Amino acid sequence: MNKSCCLFLLILCPKLVIAHHGLANFNLNVDITVEGVITNIAMVNPHSWVYMEVTNEDGSVANWKCELRGGTVLRRSGWDETLFQVGSPVTISGSPDRFEDNTCYTGTITFASGLSLDRYDQVTEADRNLRQEIEIRRLSNGDPDISGDWAAEQVVMTDPRGLVGTLVPLSVAEEFEPGQLPVGRRAFQGSRGTPESFSENPLSTTWDNPSPFQLTEAGIAAIEGFVGSSTDNPRLRCETTNIMWDWSFDNPINRIVQTEEEIKLIYGTMVFERTIHLNEIEFPDELTLSRSGYSIGRWENDELIVHTQGFLEGILLADVRTPHSEQMRVEERFSIDSVNGALVRSYVAEDPQYFSGQHRGSDTMFISSYPWEPYNCDDRSFRSDLRSELIYQ
Repeated sequence: MNKSCCLFLLILCPKLVIAHHGLANFNLNVDITVEGVITNIAMVNPHSWVYMEVTNEDGSVANWKCELRGGTVLRRSGWDETLFQVGSPVTISGSPDRFEDNTCYTGTITFASGLSLDRYDQVTEADRNLRQEIEIRRLSNGDPDISGDWAAEQVVMTDPRGLVGTLVPLSVAEEFEPGQLPVGRRAFQGSRGTPESFSENPLSTTWDNPSPFQLTEAGIAAIEGFVGSSTDNPRLRCETTNIMWDWSFDNPINRIVQTEEEIKLIYGTMVFERTIHLNEIEFPDELTLSRSGYSIGRWENDELIVHTQGFLEGILLADVRTPHSEQMRVEERFSIDSVNGALVRSYVAEDPQYFSGQHRGSDTMFISSYPWEPYNCDDRSFRSDLRSELIYQ
């Protein structure tokens, strides 16, 4: 195995809000190449892993594992288990794990057949452009029918190896030179050469940022001691976060099942399902608190307006230390953009108990070229005793 340090200038650009815990685990300022024989492939979520036996210079054999993107997004991109033939040689170039020996981040993988794939390569082009003009379908009562599988567009690094640059939508990725930054954007935090990549505690630097909201005294007390880079974060316990974040985080495929009386939203992230009740105009007097809350909705001029309350206390934004209480109220608006074949959602959340102001956002889904599948979270990034000792204590 060859190692070489890479030195880069710090990139001083505005901070990118999107964060993902996987990147901060690895030192992307260091290049390594690992040659071995495949022993297993785990195409799981949120990160896949290829396992190898590597023969050292002294003849001893070491067990290695190298991380890839999540199983669902790999399959959307045309990767499958048949690429990883157990017993066949493989070469991976990338970067080492910060906390565990014999563990790496995959930038480029070369198989025995000679096929070489960068981290973000698309084996199939089906996901390259999801936009297509559609005709709005309707139920017998005239309501728009939004049932089906809807996919958030993939975002990929401008460097196909995923080492440098930042995230951009897949449909425009080819417009950038490898590693190029869009105007006004800074490099993805934790990527090669960024301040986070040189931090003594990159996980904390990436995840444990102050809230952008003015928290109340109760909100400050609720978030005290919370460490977003630890299992305090429900996402790192393979649990759902909230109805806003999980609908679009990690480019999921979501399923919608609709009747005239209700709409079921089956999220593609974690294990999360919620029901929008269309035949109710008021909330029940007593609600059982849950992560999904209780939703009532109505169609107005082909726009679905949804109000939700009855949430369990939880986390609104894990990477910027923002809690929400049982008093949080959320309004969502769903509409069809027939020109682009898109389902557009906007939302606003208020919680006077824990923060002032409003949390606003929007996201867009397209008709998916790949079917919804269970997430089956298996986060092997955070199951090592060694890693737990280094991060959580």
